[in-house]
This record gives sequence, C-alpha cells and structure tokens, in this order.
Amino acid sequence: MTVDAKYWTEAKATGGGRNGVASLASGMLTVTLSSPKELGGSGAGHNPEELFALGYSACYLGAMRFAAQSEKLGTVPDDATVKAHVGIGGRSDGGFGIKVKLVVSLPGLDRAVAEKIVERGHFICPYSNATQGNIEVVTELA
Repeated sequence: MTVDAKYWTEAKATGGGRNGVASLASGMLTVTLSSPKELGGSGAGHNPEELFALGYSACYLGAMRFAAQSEKLGTVPDDATVKAHVGIGGRSDGGFGIKVKLVVSLPGLDRAVAEKIVERGHFICPYSNATQGNIEVVTELA
C-alpha cells in the first residue's frame, strides 16, 4: 500500500519521553507529559494515550461524516459523538500494548443506517487503517 500524503505535521518530544514535553513545530500546541498514576507516574500531565484518544475520536467522527456524504448513506447529525477509550498495559508476549473502544452516538438515525456509517467510517479513517490488525479496536453504537 502506498500513501500520497497531502499534509504533514511535525512534533518533537524532549525530556524523559513519557515524562517530558511534546510540542508541535508550528508552536500551536505544547503538552507537558507524565505517566499516569496507574503506570507509576505522577499523573500531573497528559500522556500519549490521551492524545491518541483525542485524535482517533475526532478523525473517526470526520470519517463517518465523509462516508455518509460521499456514499449517500444519510446525514450524520450535528450532535453525533465519538468517545474513544484508550487503554494501555502489558502484552502477554512482553512489552506494552494499547486497545481501543469507540463509543459512537448517532442520534435520530435508523439503526441499520447508523451501523453502515460506523462500518464505512472504519474503512476511511486513517487511525482505523493504521490500527487494523495491530491493536484491538471495538466499536459500540450507543
């Protein structure tokens, strides 16, 4: 598979990685990072899993909107939401891994239409494509 990238962004992490600072080259966002208390950290800052959850939820909602419009599946309501729950922990074969649960709300849509939009969103979303076969992603239609 090849990707014809139309947009690039750049971020840099300094300090201790999970206990440091990450910032965008544009200067528009700087985040103080700290490991969560559950992993032995202070929990005083943000962590990569939180940032992943923000990105995945926003991207997937956009992908569902794109799918609905381009494939004439209906209209995603303005009050639609995607909650991304991202978990991290030890893998059975060593190291660490993440898993994701996406909770989608498409109020007012017929369930069958909503299910099709949710399905097609995964086909379009770059986060879903990047994680496919790599991490467990469960989608729940609320």
